[in-house]
Amino acid sequence: MSTASIAERAPWLKNPSLQKLLSALAENGEEARIAGGAVRNALLGQVVADIDIATTNLPQATVQKATEAGFKAVPTGIEHGTVTVVADGTPYEVTTLRDDIETDGRHAVVHFGRDWDRDAQRRDFTINALYATADGTVIDLVGGLADVEARRLRFIGDAEKRIREDYLRILRFFRFFAWYGDGRPDVEGLKACARLKDGLDRLSAERVWAELKKLLAAPDPSRALLWMRQSGVLSRVLPETEKWGIDAIHGLVSAEKDLGWTPDGLLRLEAILPPDAGRLESMAKRLKLSTKETSRLVEWATERSPVADLSDLALSKRLYFGSPQGIDDRLALSLAVARTKAVSSDEALKEAAGFSRLLKLTRNWKRPVFPLKGNDLAEIGFESGPVMGEVIRKLTEIWADSGFVMDKSALIEKAKALPNFQERR
Repeated sequence: MSTASIAERAPWLKNPSLQKLLSALAENGEEARIAGGAVRNALLGQVVADIDIATTNLPQATVQKATEAGFKAVPTGIEHGTVTVVADGTPYEVTTLRDDIETDGRHAVVHFGRDWDRDAQRRDFTINALYATADGTVIDLVGGLADVEARRLRFIGDAEKRIREDYLRILRFFRFFAWYGDGRPDVEGLKACARLKDGLDRLSAERVWAELKKLLAAPDPSRALLWMRQSGVLSRVLPETEKWGIDAIHGLVSAEKDLGWTPDGLLRLEAILPPDAGRLESMAKRLKLSTKETSRLVEWATERSPVADLSDLALSKRLYFGSPQGIDDRLALSLAVARTKAVSSDEALKEAAGFSRLLKLTRNWKRPVFPLKGNDLAEIGFESGPVMGEVIRKLTEIWADSGFVMDKSALIEKAKALPNFQERR
């Protein structure tokens, strides 16, 4: 067992409410330790979003002790030993030490215990099986400290066995590699993921998509996506990427870093998918994407890629009559590709400048308000219905061609000159 300390790297550890909760859980000979990601991220100097606690207390004892200490205890997953304790507005997931006694590749039947070694051995990766006591002392039972230092992702024990316990661990392997790994993925872990990838079919769509979104949100998911492709895992969960290629993701990540763009998981997904609206709708249905996510992908696929020398007015018209988000996505990806090619091509450098200009215009664009209403047309003799709708459509095009500057009176004069109006005189 190796030891270290996060005391000087985890200011959150000094939180009085957290210390009070740990103290309460440690009464009557029991133990409580910070577990998993919070310890790992503290060691890596990364942001800690959630703090989980492992304890020898049985779930009901956790509820009782937390309540007696003045905290709110919510039995969010009590059948699996998890109680969410809310201390001064901060939620902490407190879970009883466990041992899996039965698994089916998706779910586990657990037995509550008091053995820290067995609890560590049931976890997925060594870097996720670290514990820290209330004073910050890190307890490493599986060699996770060395792996954190080397930024190496390894399954605990036999990789194939770990995966068969829960096939989602295949995607988690690549997700954690994207966030915390350096170099090449662990060979045994990679081979096991490739061998058992068919097991991904047993997972719910919600679990798969949630994991993919987390992977795509990594600072640079390109290496992980490459190894997912090499192992056949990517084609298993995203068959749409097959015969398409993922090279564009590298240029997009580079553009994000160089241009200060906020990483965007859906834009990154678009970078590795063919712009085929029908296939994307099918994919969205299969993975149960939200309506908003689906709409964005379809709008991106439906919009044509603007040319780099598109005029300001032509762009404004496309934005008005089309999808601003879809055009923004098209331009961002075109700019990323052009920047990559610009290293060895003057023409691509010129294109990159053009796409950059168009993207800036797009992001500063405000939708103009059409100055004419149906009542205005009714006042000069048009009746509500299909004819008026056609007139409004035609006048909108005329207004757009004017650079969106033609006012109401000018548009009324244009309306009077239309055949529809002349026929009514």
